[in-house]
Amino acid sequence: MKKSKNIIIVTIMICLQLVSTVPTEAQSSDWRNIKYGLPIYTNGYCDQPYVVVLNNGTWLCVFTTNAGHEGTGGQHIVSCTSKDQGKSWSDLVKIEEPGKESASWAMPYLTEYGRVYVFYNYNGDKIHELNGKKDIREDMIGWYCYKYSEDEGKTWSKRYRLDIRKTTVDLNNDWEGEVQIMWGIGKPVNVDDGMMFAFTKIRKYMLDYSEGWFFKCSNINTEKDPGKLTWNMLPESQNGLKNENLGPINSEQNIFQMNNSTIYCMYRTISGHPAESYSYDKGNSWTIPDIPEYVNGIALKNPRACPRIWKCKNGKYLFWYHNHGGWNFNDRNPAWISGGIEKDGKILWSQPEILLYEEDSGIRMSYPDLIEQDGKYWVTETNKENARSHEIPADFFNKIWSQFERESIAKEGLLKEWSEKELVPQATLSSLAKDQYNFLHGFTLDFRLTLGDLNPGQVIFSGKCENGKYIELRTSEYGSVEIIMNDGENTDSWNSDPGLINAYDEHCVSVTVDNGPKIIQFVVDGIVCNGRYFRQYGWGRLKADMENFSFDNIEIGELAMGQLRPYGRLTSLRIYNRPLMNTELIGNHRNFKNQNAK
Repeated sequence: MKKSKNIIIVTIMICLQLVSTVPTEAQSSDWRNIKYGLPIYTNGYCDQPYVVVLNNGTWLCVFTTNAGHEGTGGQHIVSCTSKDQGKSWSDLVKIEEPGKESASWAMPYLTEYGRVYVFYNYNGDKIHELNGKKDIREDMIGWYCYKYSEDEGKTWSKRYRLDIRKTTVDLNNDWEGEVQIMWGIGKPVNVDDGMMFAFTKIRKYMLDYSEGWFFKCSNINTEKDPGKLTWNMLPESQNGLKNENLGPINSEQNIFQMNNSTIYCMYRTISGHPAESYSYDKGNSWTIPDIPEYVNGIALKNPRACPRIWKCKNGKYLFWYHNHGGWNFNDRNPAWISGGIEKDGKILWSQPEILLYEEDSGIRMSYPDLIEQDGKYWVTETNKENARSHEIPADFFNKIWSQFERESIAKEGLLKEWSEKELVPQATLSSLAKDQYNFLHGFTLDFRLTLGDLNPGQVIFSGKCENGKYIELRTSEYGSVEIIMNDGENTDSWNSDPGLINAYDEHCVSVTVDNGPKIIQFVVDGIVCNGRYFRQYGWGRLKADMENFSFDNIEIGELAMGQLRPYGRLTSLRIYNRPLMNTELIGNHRNFKNQNAK
């Protein structure tokens, strides 16, 4: 190999085997891959698979389905049950029969005495025309209804209708209040001794100018006569929950009650961010919705997609979203998750982790639910055709919740760690087992560096494989670091968010290449790059085939000895044979920060 006089060569002393040495079973070990989920039901249209766990441990799932696509005739709601935690399901039971009038968006609630209610939209006004246009989509038009079951969903009661108070948004809609437009996406939750759920009203057919409303029932857990249930629609005003500064879309509200009794709401907008709001008086009034932030003060991002929140039995929280600042319905893959904790009356959100992904980046997933049973977790989701459940390792969520105080160095998958003194030509990886070099699932480069100046093009690190593939890390524009990858045919590059790296300061920088969802991520000084206000995405897509990659030799750039620019140097380097979680990389950074402060 031709060597530049300013490059230090670190030669790996063993001949590395390719990916064929790794057992093929390893390729199916990524539980995040949607295809390894358990099927609930598949149909032309299948949406919002929500589950309640009955007192005997049975899962009861309700969802909206249709032989055609979303919004076409015959849309109806169904239920089914599983007695083996999602491995198999009973035949469907029709809660509403398919017909010309749609029944949609079923949301179940389990009372303390075992009855299951389901709340849903129903086109009871039989509306199929607007301004002369016939056969309009009508699955968000009409009534809010409910039924109940006391035999595990085998049979359902007659239909009951909720009295939806007409408000300003209704009186200004396309039917001037004679017909209402609405829907809901979040399961009802326990609030004090009763129940509460959120729904969305719409002003302009069929989805524009929306706002949030809430129904509260204080006696649903004690009163068995449906005619005697007490319903209160909140807030007690003419205007629902919205912030028009975030755009005309304020929809898909969902809630939980915090440990301090405050009610917390999250919903979607088209601002590139979700919105959050707090109610300190049981839902009667709400704070002005605002953009939620990570614990480090960076704004969360989400497109026009369901931002689903849950309160877990341990008193902590989870948030499903899509971690980019789009404004439309696209790019719901992968699904990301943040953990929440309660502090000083607010919810603090951890920085994001990938939860689930489809191998085809064009396929969308959304409208999830969380199931907790026997100390285990499952998440349901749908791509609008296939409804599935996925067991999530409890340690995964526990690790996310640990992000707020994590200070340890990640050891699993660590191939080699060099200190500044060890970044010399004699450094070797020869003592490691051969199969550790096969980056089947991806890899992580975790390093510390100081730059004498921020000029782009300064080589930090490069690695080459005997099959011609290579990676390179170098400085990029506007105070960022860039990774370049080539598989012999395709080249990918992605850089950290601009402005995070300053001259003369020492920075902790990490890049993960995740071969499962094909995602590239940077973490700089404990900050997970999410694009901030510079770009829609903080993470990049990977097209190059880096699964059949192994380091045959490594070149450490001149930064290792401070030769490229005055005061520029690489002070440590770790190589992992797996994509670390962002939580682990934050722990690595915090460990260095704490050690450096001593």
